[in-house]
Amino acid sequence: SLPYHLTFHTLFLHSLHSNFTFSPIPTLTNQTPQIQYPINQSKIPSFESKATVPDQTTPTQNIIHPLQQMRENHPSTNSEEDQRSSVLDLARAEITESSTSKTRNYGGFPDPASGSGPSEPQAPFPDQVLENVLENVLHFLSSRRDRNAASLVCRSWYRAEALTRSELFIGNCYSLSPARATTRFTRVKSVTVKGKPRFADFDLMPHDWGAHFTPWASALAQAYPWLEKLHLKRMTVTDDDLDLIADSFSGFRELVLVCCEGFSTHGLASVAAKCRLLRVLELVESVVDSEDEEEIADWILCFPESQTNMESLVFDCVECPINFEALESLVARSPRLKKLRLNRYVSMAQLHRLLLRAPQLTHLGTGSFSAAEPGVVGELEPDYTAAFEACRSLVCLSGFREIWADYLPAIYPVCANLTSLNLSYADVNAQQLKAVIRHCHKLQIFWVLDSICDEGLQAVAATCKDLRELRVFPVDAREDTEGPVSEVGLEAISQGCRKLESILYFCQRMTNAAVVAMSKNCPDLVVFRLCIIGRYRPDHVTQEPMDEGFGAIVMNCKKLTRLAVSGLLTDRAFEYIGRYGKSVRTLSVAFAGDTDTGLKYVLEGCPNLQKLEIRDSPFGDGALRSGLHHYYNMRFLWMSSCKLTRQACQEIAQALPNLVLEVISNSVENAGDDIEILYMYRSLDGPRDDAPGFVNILH
Repeated sequence: SLPYHLTFHTLFLHSLHSNFTFSPIPTLTNQTPQIQYPINQSKIPSFESKATVPDQTTPTQNIIHPLQQMRENHPSTNSEEDQRSSVLDLARAEITESSTSKTRNYGGFPDPASGSGPSEPQAPFPDQVLENVLENVLHFLSSRRDRNAASLVCRSWYRAEALTRSELFIGNCYSLSPARATTRFTRVKSVTVKGKPRFADFDLMPHDWGAHFTPWASALAQAYPWLEKLHLKRMTVTDDDLDLIADSFSGFRELVLVCCEGFSTHGLASVAAKCRLLRVLELVESVVDSEDEEEIADWILCFPESQTNMESLVFDCVECPINFEALESLVARSPRLKKLRLNRYVSMAQLHRLLLRAPQLTHLGTGSFSAAEPGVVGELEPDYTAAFEACRSLVCLSGFREIWADYLPAIYPVCANLTSLNLSYADVNAQQLKAVIRHCHKLQIFWVLDSICDEGLQAVAATCKDLRELRVFPVDAREDTEGPVSEVGLEAISQGCRKLESILYFCQRMTNAAVVAMSKNCPDLVVFRLCIIGRYRPDHVTQEPMDEGFGAIVMNCKKLTRLAVSGLLTDRAFEYIGRYGKSVRTLSVAFAGDTDTGLKYVLEGCPNLQKLEIRDSPFGDGALRSGLHHYYNMRFLWMSSCKLTRQACQEIAQALPNLVLEVISNSVENAGDDIEILYMYRSLDGPRDDAPGFVNILH
């Protein structure tokens, strides 16, 4: 087939030939139409423009720290490829607007930069026609990666892409300034901003490192008064920020805060009271300040009586009681409500009342899933089974934070329709799981604790033939424990769930044979994260390194983009990754590695590597220097508890001035020559100006 940019070129030349009319995008074929175009060839954009482009995102998981922050109650719907930052093309910000005077159509308005009103109709310039047609074409592009590529073609594509972009994704809040983003993209309606790297979830980064949303809030309020959606992840958000959001965006519809902190119920109350068009409010694994019970605001009650637009309400992470009567009233007057996730203060009896009010739910987080008073007589309890049975549209079930196993049969009627089941907070055993899982033939996403043992995983493999994503979390993540899941469960899953695309598996023992079987039985794996709890643990049967198992994964799984390795590994494992892992974009290494040569294999052999996260590994200065040629193409590098020196980090900073190298200590006093944490990322605007004292930015 034609290269992507050539099919694009053919498309809008074809549009020009059709009397400049544009209908819905035609099907792209392999044949270039043989048409003589009456166009000056010098006006056709060049496709040879290149640029080195930064973009940022997130790290991966710790293998022995408690995992509460990992278990977000909604599986991610974004592909790894789609998580490429939408600000890639901002590296071309030095491209200036053409100084030639041309009249352009901005959606029925004159060019705001022209300073003039309507004028007499004139024949359009060829460049103007080209750009108008291009803008129409770009409206059909939804992938951030495709848009980034289009913006790098030439100046006119750069301008047109910015004018047609309505969704902005910032993978690292320090990769550029808010002013640069809002100046470039002027018609944005939806913004996503990510802050701290993922290792912050496991106390590997000091609490007050940064990622403040305040400067972004001010810039967005001024630039986009029409903003409708805001998604934040690992940001520090204050009540004042939430007040500004509520006051600034009259048409605001959607607020999602994932792993955020710094705000309280007062900020939520402001959003609930003032955002009258609000449809989505989701608080996922965020920390809501509720230490002072006397200061807790009744934020659910603040939703106005006229609020009937709610489509999603998620507050399972809010650790304080809520006004249930106000919640029940809100649910009752929200006929479009599809997603509802409750916190542990909502009892089973209250859940029953809510289900009767909202049988249209598709996603439900059950809250505590236990009786308010364990001594309640069974005859007085509501018919929970009938309430669940009435929810015929339910496809996603989560919650179960304080599960009472006697209530599990109540969910049997909805199991046959479930595509997603999250039991990662439910300490159920194999027998209890079997009774549930045997009904779940359509299940595609399953999160669970390792308390189900290998026996439970075998039951999953026998029933869930359409499973695409599996995550198994440990109940006890200590190194000196004998884990209940092993290579037996992993091999059973590989044999029974051959459509598997993503797996996160925590265990204390594993074999190369089981991992090799996974690579052969599940060749469509995109994400493979095997976390062997304990330092440098070998194949527990042969006592050999785990090299061959991980080597088979990168050899046989051609679609693999994300890989997490652990256990006893030699340089041979990293040589396999460098030789065969050509599509790997995220690599996480924990408690593994041998010499600097191993990391050199990876940095020289993985051209698409974007995110590299290493902790508690023996890699040192030589490994760090081996990536000089590739760091500008990466989103970030994280190395903690490795063998780095300040001198080597300083050399990298001098050699690559457009990178930001943050040397992070656990305290201001502990700042010697040895590096505790190195966090390196790209920024278009240089080092940040809000670094605390324990962060030393190298120049």
